[in-house]
Amino acid sequence: MAIATQPQLTLDEFLKLPETEPASDFINGEIIQKPMPQGEHSLLQATLCETINGIARSQKIAYAFPELRCTFGGASIVPDVSVFRWDRIPKTPSGRIVNRFEIHPDWAIEILSPDQRLKKVLSKLFHCSRNGTELGWLINAEDESVLGIFPGQRVELYEGADKLLILEGIELELTVEQVFGWLSLT
Repeated sequence: MAIATQPQLTLDEFLKLPETEPASDFINGEIIQKPMPQGEHSLLQATLCETINGIARSQKIAYAFPELRCTFGGASIVPDVSVFRWDRIPKTPSGRIVNRFEIHPDWAIEILSPDQRLKKVLSKLFHCSRNGTELGWLINAEDESVLGIFPGQRVELYEGADKLLILEGIELELTVEQVFGWLSLT
């Protein structure tokens, strides 16, 4: 008996598909739709962008983008926060930012949602690390921890009063407690 297999979608074919809401990632030949962000996720994402941009944007060091599609290394992913060093932000000849980012972020931040599989999110951060991303964070609100992903697939666990490593050049100090403290609106 012959078993029919579906031909695998190529990256170019994926990029021609209409965008989904929420966004979908394309990695290792697989389309993975991200879950719809909920309260904690949205607040952490917004506050991270505000905090990083509050320091790095005015000094033209880096810029943090929420939900920006990045296509590189045979994949197309949408990290929750993508941070690019200022001089690496792709621009048109007239100096305007481009719409399609076809490079890796310098710092990729993922916030684990209750419906997300840890393995899928980690594989996305490992893809970033293998393709030039200097720093990755996997924020897990459920157990109030942050996994740091570094070049060479090195992983560090941060909890409580641990000081988080930040992309070099950004004058920011954060602990895990401070990040999760943002979730209290008191």
